[in-house]
Amino acid sequence: MWLRGGTSKGGFFIASDLPADTAARDAFLLRVMGSPDLRQIDGMGGADPLTSKVAVVSRSHRPGVDVDYLFLQVFVDKPVVTDAQNCGNILAGVGPFAIERGLVAAGLATTRVAIFMVNTGQVAVATVATPGGVVTYAGDARIDGVPGTAALVPLEFTDTAGSSCGALLPTGNAVDTIEGVACTLIDNGMPCVVIAAADVGASGFESREALDVANVVKTRIEAIRLIAGPLMNLGDVADKSVPKMMLVAPPRDGGAVTVRSFIPKRAHASIGVLGAVSVATACLIPGTPAAAVAVVPAGTRKTLSVEHPSGETSCVLETDGTGAVVSAGVLRTARKLMDGKVFE
Repeated sequence: MWLRGGTSKGGFFIASDLPADTAARDAFLLRVMGSPDLRQIDGMGGADPLTSKVAVVSRSHRPGVDVDYLFLQVFVDKPVVTDAQNCGNILAGVGPFAIERGLVAAGLATTRVAIFMVNTGQVAVATVATPGGVVTYAGDARIDGVPGTAALVPLEFTDTAGSSCGALLPTGNAVDTIEGVACTLIDNGMPCVVIAAADVGASGFESREALDVANVVKTRIEAIRLIAGPLMNLGDVADKSVPKMMLVAPPRDGGAVTVRSFIPKRAHASIGVLGAVSVATACLIPGTPAAAVAVVPAGTRKTLSVEHPSGETSCVLETDGTGAVVSAGVLRTARKLMDGKVFE
C-alpha cells in the first residue's frame, strides 16, 4: 500500500511479504523505488528523500503494543537502505495501514493503535478515525506542507528521549562548541544538531531551493555533523541519514521558533515530526541556541509552533516540575494513495 503520512509518502509492507534476508530485502526496495537515480525514473520513488520511504509493519507480541513498525529510508542517489532513524511522518500512516490490513480491530468511532518503533525501541500511540468500524481518510484537518484536508491522526510520544543516542543530551551538555559554533546535540526521538542559523552564515528564513545551492553553508554544517556524530554515539555518520542539522532563528509568524532542516545533506521542504519534537525540546533547555531565539509559552503544557519553509508544525510538550519534557504530541494526517502490486 502507498500512503501519504504527514508531509512524506512511501510504501507500506507487511513484514512477512518482504524477503527475510536483509540484503535481499534492501535490494528489492532499491528496485521498487528506482534507486540509485536522481529521478528514480524506474521505480515508485519521487526523486526526493521525503518520497523514498518504507514502513515495514507486523503484528506485535509485546505487552500493550499492537504492531511493530520498522522505518527504512531508501536513498535516492545511492544504493543505500538505512534503518538508522525513525520517521514520525510515515508513522502517521502506520495506524490506518494496520487497521486496513486486519492487524488491529477497528473501533466504532476512533481506534488507538500502540506502535512499537523498531528503529529506536520506543512506543507511540496513533488515534485513527474509524467511524462505523472503517478507516476514513476524509476530514477537515489541515497541516502545512500538504494541500487540502484529511482526517486528523494525533500521535503521542512518551519515551522518545535518547531514542538513538542513549540520552536526551548524549554529551551531557546543553551546548557543545564544534568548529567554533555553539551546538546542541539532542535526541528526543530524532538525533539532531541544533545551531543558530546566523552562526553558519544563514538567516534561517531562506527557501529550501536557496539553501540547497548555499554550498558554503552546507559545507560548514556537514563538517560539524561529521564531528557531532561520534559525540552522539552514532559512530561515523558520513553515509548515515542522522543526525539531522537544524538551523534555528526567531519566529516570524507568531510561532515559537523558525527552523531550516537538513536531512542531513539536502534542505527539507518542511520538517520531520520527531525532528520538530527534538527542536521544540531544545527550546526549553536554558542556554541552547534554540532557547536564545525561541518564544516559549508559559505553563507545564506548552504548544510550540515550529515554523518551517512550508508553514508550521505544532508540538504539544508536557513538562514536569523541573521543566523537563515528559511527553510530546503532534497532529498529523494521512491518506491512502494506492493499494495493489509493485514489481521489481
